[in-house]
Amino acid sequence: MIEHVKPKEATAIINSLLGGVVPKIGLQHITVGRSAEVASFLTALEDVKNGHSMMKFWIGDYGSGKSFMMHLLNTVAMKQKFVVANADFTPENRLYSTENRATLLYTAIIDSLAIQSMPEGGALPTLLEKWIEQIMSETAEELDIDVNDVREEKYVKQLRANMERKLNEVTDIGSFEFNKVIVKYFEAYLREDDELRICALRWLKGEYRNKTHARMELGAREIIDDGNYYNMLKNFCRLFVSMGYNGFIINLDEAINLYKITMSHNREKNYEKLLSMYNDCFQGKVSHLFFNIAGTREFLENERRGLFSYHALKSRLETNKHETNGIRDFAQPVIRLLPLDNTEVFVLLQSLRQIFELNYNTTINIDKEDIRQFMEDIYNKPGAHEFLTPREVIRDFLNVLSIMRQNPDLDKRAFIKKIKIRDERPHDNIKEI
Repeated sequence: MIEHVKPKEATAIINSLLGGVVPKIGLQHITVGRSAEVASFLTALEDVKNGHSMMKFWIGDYGSGKSFMMHLLNTVAMKQKFVVANADFTPENRLYSTENRATLLYTAIIDSLAIQSMPEGGALPTLLEKWIEQIMSETAEELDIDVNDVREEKYVKQLRANMERKLNEVTDIGSFEFNKVIVKYFEAYLREDDELRICALRWLKGEYRNKTHARMELGAREIIDDGNYYNMLKNFCRLFVSMGYNGFIINLDEAINLYKITMSHNREKNYEKLLSMYNDCFQGKVSHLFFNIAGTREFLENERRGLFSYHALKSRLETNKHETNGIRDFAQPVIRLLPLDNTEVFVLLQSLRQIFELNYNTTINIDKEDIRQFMEDIYNKPGAHEFLTPREVIRDFLNVLSIMRQNPDLDKRAFIKKIKIRDERPHDNIKEI
């Protein structure tokens, strides 16, 4: 029996999976067959906690669970006291650009900042205010006054000086304007000036497109753009660590959209940026930063358009030649996500039936033998070997449960036999992006 599933989690799990997306909460209740991957991730987190940085590529076919893995990594990392962020590569979001497309990726990352108390994102204001409160507490202790008195005007100068000193200690490249805007946020926080606070958040999230506006509203001479956004991510990483977090995890999904960039020059520039970030992580140029990138085998291995078309990346990302399906190496940068086997899918479907019943406060007339029959029927249908993925199996199973809940007298065996397998893999032609 599924235990400790909250009603909110049950609803999120069922609604998300029926919609073909990964639930943001409750993943621990439906995780099967990924214990080795999670264990390797925990080991990597320990290294990042100790000051190293990391980049991992999670590679698998369509529907193999890449997005699920990204969300699972989030849950694990937040419990280990990391700040996490999620963003998707899209035709408009990429690593390198001269048209604000890299800045859009940066904005998506900062917008999605999450911590354990705010797992759904939007945590930037909370993080900044937590840090400001820390500075206020330290200043009050230094001045030997009550922390509630430190907001008085006569102590503001000392507060600002302590904040600027701390910022200078933890930030680095391109930090002058970054630090100035955080001090502006501090001033807005003290004065309860919502307009100034919003302007500071806009700057920190890379939403200014005009230097003149930034200068008029914040006194900032520069803005976050395609050229400096990566430095700002590193500054945020150092800031989070100074707050007491163990590091900054950035998960980037849908990397196939880098592969789809048809202009070879632009595609290579994105791979060059990726290589630069990879080198920073593994050469010790940055600390406490962890990138997870999810993509298909085509994105990785295609010699004409994928990462393997860029020789410097290919030489770093080729799989350990001694690895097999039975003997895995999870320490290497590329982790290949193998499909769940039939036993794992069976365990998952049993869990989903129980969560479904909990969500709808009902009992569905499907037992273990019925689940076995469902799997046997669906996996033996024409096209199943080529097209069927865990995503489609899960959705079909939940659709069966949904129909049976509303039609309890239905002949379940006859209904299951009528299910048809469709090729739901994307077949979009490569367009110039």
